[in-house]
Amino acid sequence: MQDYLNQLNKAQREAVINTEGPALIIAGAGSGKTRVLTYRIAYLLQKGVKPWRILALTFTNKAAKEMRERIASLIGEEKAKYLWAGTFHSIFAKFLRKEAELLGYPSDFTVYDTQDSKSIIKSIIKELQLDDKIYKPANIYGRISSAKNNLITPAMYEANQNIRIQDEKSRRPELYRIYKIYAQRCFKAGAMDFDDLLLKTNILFRKHPEILRKYQEKFDYILVDEYQDTNLSQYLIIKKLGELHKNVCVVGDDAQSIYSFRGAKIENILNFKNDYKNYKLFKLEQNYRSTRNIVEAANSVISKNTRRIKKDVYSENEEGSKIKIIEALTDSEEGFITANKISESVLSGDTKYSDHAVLYRTNAQSRIFEEAFRRSNIPYRIYGGLSFYQRKEIKDLLAYFKFTVNKRDNESLKRIINYPKRGIGKTTVEKTEYYAEKNNLSMWEVIKKLSSVDIGLNKRAVNQILAFADMIEEFSGKIHSVNAYELGREIAQSSGILKELFSDKSPEALAKYENVQELINGLKEFVETAPPEENTLNYYLESVALLTDEDTETDEDRNKVTLMTVHSAKGLEFSDVYVAGMEEKLFPSEMSSFSPEDIEEERRLFYVAMTRAKNNLTLTYAGQRYKWGQLYDCSPSRFIKDINPEYIDFYSAFGKNDINFSHSHFAGKNITNIDTDKTANSGGKPNFNRKLTKIENVKSSVVPSTYSDLEIKEGAKVKHGRFGTGTVLKVEGTGQNAKALIKFEVAGTKNLLLKFAKLEPAD
Repeated sequence: MQDYLNQLNKAQREAVINTEGPALIIAGAGSGKTRVLTYRIAYLLQKGVKPWRILALTFTNKAAKEMRERIASLIGEEKAKYLWAGTFHSIFAKFLRKEAELLGYPSDFTVYDTQDSKSIIKSIIKELQLDDKIYKPANIYGRISSAKNNLITPAMYEANQNIRIQDEKSRRPELYRIYKIYAQRCFKAGAMDFDDLLLKTNILFRKHPEILRKYQEKFDYILVDEYQDTNLSQYLIIKKLGELHKNVCVVGDDAQSIYSFRGAKIENILNFKNDYKNYKLFKLEQNYRSTRNIVEAANSVISKNTRRIKKDVYSENEEGSKIKIIEALTDSEEGFITANKISESVLSGDTKYSDHAVLYRTNAQSRIFEEAFRRSNIPYRIYGGLSFYQRKEIKDLLAYFKFTVNKRDNESLKRIINYPKRGIGKTTVEKTEYYAEKNNLSMWEVIKKLSSVDIGLNKRAVNQILAFADMIEEFSGKIHSVNAYELGREIAQSSGILKELFSDKSPEALAKYENVQELINGLKEFVETAPPEENTLNYYLESVALLTDEDTETDEDRNKVTLMTVHSAKGLEFSDVYVAGMEEKLFPSEMSSFSPEDIEEERRLFYVAMTRAKNNLTLTYAGQRYKWGQLYDCSPSRFIKDINPEYIDFYSAFGKNDINFSHSHFAGKNITNIDTDKTANSGGKPNFNRKLTKIENVKSSVVPSTYSDLEIKEGAKVKHGRFGTGTVLKVEGTGQNAKALIKFEVAGTKNLLLKFAKLEPAD
């Protein structure tokens, strides 16, 4: 073990070997956080602490798996496999399965994913005859999720006048009723959603102090990853579990707290010193990921925040190139400039496509880059797109698995009872559901009574349902005696799903058939890696239900440029990063500019974006951008001005003659032209083969360039780089705000801001 400790720097080593008492490890971006957490656990095991006495909590299964594998490589697989290491949700789900009966749930309760929950909420909205344009299922789900993460139960929600007034102001006075019915429906189905796994654990500990005491005594050491992302519910569970031994070690970075919209509270990490008076503070400040220029530029940005734990992040890597800031004419040109730079880098052999990532503030921005990349023949993937486990054919088979394990799960029953088609119509299902609701029964309980109870179904329908029930009973009887792979394969075959997909020879059906095959492969892999006592279908379902987007990457996602929101990029790294849309009202978001706290979180988000880059960082913004079909003028983001100018190279998409230096902030600076389009194959893209103008010694208060002194008046013939030749119809405004309405011969009528238009006299 001493050899491994020698691989750590001084700060890392101190954080690893000081294991007793509460500890806060502030880990700057790229500072080896995972290594320190892993080595600290390995060090505890080396000292003789039993692995089952250690609880390690992460936010993704991927992080937990990586931690366990690293520990196994250090001290052996035998010890590592008995660790309690996993996500908050997976660990607390294990607690709840053991104690479920105390809360009135079956031990094999179903875990609803986000889509399951939204589907139920959508049904409730329809039943209550509410307007789904006002009561949008996704928004209602978000509101309920927020309530649960703040430990607000349906009864508390209904009784809270302030919450009810907020809902009335937003024209959703029935939200409390939806929450109440949703909770009742989940309970009746023996199901919990993701947020319930945290809420119910808190309720369990509050109502049953003897259970809390049991788990306090069970774990001598508690370690928490990404502590800055914890919400109130998670915070309280950690605090309660650590009260006995006080050996609570949390790792995180306040500068990367960016999930307040999910309920994360930066106060949890900022106030750790108040919760644990005798805590030890360790700071990991050496960045091993990025060049010195990137690290120093990022430091200059985050230093503008007031709510932070001071640290001096540094890098001993090479100095590297400066941060490139590119001013584009429009959002479309922003996309093609980025595509050209990526193509040039890859074709020159300097990088692979997978070395590049484009980060943006909102998902809607991806369209511009998708179009540019398609035209440039650049392979890409949208990170966080439709998960493998959200595809219909996969959801169908998983619904069979869920219902086999938990027959109170009405949502899964409704999904599979007539798939593949077996002559059980919609009316039959509705009658069964109505009788169940009226008599406070599950639909399965009604089905089991069909031989003796008349609910208005004809004999043929009853026989079809009973045949379906017999099949499910046969599956259920094997849950604890047959492993997940064997039972899952039998369900896929006996249910008729494989036959249904195989008999349809269309390419779409073939792809679905292959996806189901892949799920069966996943079952096999699960059985081979799970402990023998946990290789059954119920344990498999738990592992799948708690997967996150980060856990579902496939081989086909490999050598492609990654497009993602900055929020999705946290925890990842790429050689070359492009942060797009660096404009006011976009980044920072217009919705987040109402308070200093909001702006500070947006600045932390920008800091996260910058620190994803290892070698090259490019920031782009457009002078004009389309919103709702209208072209709007844009201003550079205030965050660009936060960057120390000594770390910046500024480029403009406007040629040298397009900058009116008497009006520009860059008057008197040295200017050189840099050709950014060296690619031979344009892929049919528009002609954006202009040179970028590099402006030397740019100051931090970057502003857009102004237009030339070309006289623009009604009737003048002008030429535009993209739109061609046209006639000026009208001119409005003066100076920086001057606009011209121009009728182009091919492109039609356009309203252009003259300072960005790059107009020339027509020949």
